[in-house]
Amino acid sequence: MIFADGAGLSIASDVIAPAATPSLVARTTFVPADHPYATADLLSLVPANGALAWVRGGDGLIGWGETARLVVRGRERFSRAQRWWIDVIRHADIHDEVKVPGSGIVAFASFAFEPGRSVVVIPHILVGRSGDKTWVTAITDVNEPIDNPLLLLTPREERAESGEITWEEGTQPIAKWQRAISEVVEKINRGEVDKVVLARDVVARSTKPIDVRNLLTRLSSSYSECWAFAVDGLVGATPEMLVKRRGDVVTSRVLAGTVRRGDDKNQDANLAEALLASDKDQEEHEYAVSSVAQALANHCTDLDVPNEPRLLRLENVQHLATDITGLLADEIPVLTLAASLHPTAAVCGTPTERAANIIRALEGMDRNRYAGPVGWMDATGDGEFGIALRCGEIDADDPKRIRLFAGCGIVAGSDPVSELAESAAKLKPMRYALGCD
Repeated sequence: MIFADGAGLSIASDVIAPAATPSLVARTTFVPADHPYATADLLSLVPANGALAWVRGGDGLIGWGETARLVVRGRERFSRAQRWWIDVIRHADIHDEVKVPGSGIVAFASFAFEPGRSVVVIPHILVGRSGDKTWVTAITDVNEPIDNPLLLLTPREERAESGEITWEEGTQPIAKWQRAISEVVEKINRGEVDKVVLARDVVARSTKPIDVRNLLTRLSSSYSECWAFAVDGLVGATPEMLVKRRGDVVTSRVLAGTVRRGDDKNQDANLAEALLASDKDQEEHEYAVSSVAQALANHCTDLDVPNEPRLLRLENVQHLATDITGLLADEIPVLTLAASLHPTAAVCGTPTERAANIIRALEGMDRNRYAGPVGWMDATGDGEFGIALRCGEIDADDPKRIRLFAGCGIVAGSDPVSELAESAAKLKPMRYALGCD
């Protein structure tokens, strides 16, 4: 396994630095229709340890093993990761008979919201699916090439049973978090800022090591509109696509403005109608759409930005949603697009720097990789990065402990009681994934 560190700061304990750019061989081939992996649920194929995943509606990518890893920190985390990835591609020997987005050499990545620890992982084995096509890629050191990746596809061990869960208060007591919301509303009313996203965390402890496969399967089955992901212990199901690149076509899904699901169809419809009519939620959504559209305008033409949001219904909540599309005016890769968009108003606020300063002052916790870009990229510049929402981070030193996150957009008229209820609704997917609720 090859490690590198691009932080320019202290070296993490799992990192050897400096390291030369790895020289890798990637070989991609179709999985025959009669092979068990050709039709199996992708998430049933990941191992208990080191699972990598980006799956929605049965399609996507999974991986396991690590051929190379980059850990980066600091404000240059995106650019350092991009530079390393370009060097990896330049030195790689790629044999790709599939030639679709996600074939050939691929890396999974998860970036910190602030300049903290971010990770790029090149798996040893990758399995991808798009429609009726399934492929496998083996990525190895140049001195250990694999001629037939199909030989590495073996049956998986049984999943571990879930343990009993107990809950602990997060970094900030709830009452203090609610007081922070009131302070933000006062700042908004004074004209200091338009919107601020405040997040909170809770901690779950299990009596048994947490099996990522159980979390992914439950999330994927109940939240099929979302992208189920796992990268280096960060696992969740995000409803928000930060950016997707396919050739010169770029898309982004913006979510802002949320209400819970109703207990029956009539209540559900009434809540949805109130959300669509809410000046507070429409204002919050408009800020988020504007921030994404402005960032994409620097790299895209023919931007299609709908005038009104649509309603996106998930299992636990309903969102105001806007899908933005455009055509690339340059050859900028997906990671650079993601870096240009982060952080959006949907997870930070607006104006961005003022909102970020307020978050640092009042949120009272380190988000780590929550609300940062998470996804994958390939050698052509294509890929998908969502925003790491509805997620948890398994403690690397204690696999029985996971930290869950939820955030709320605070604008004029926000109420601490309502925002607490919204954050609880956003925690439900991960609580369910852990076998609770």
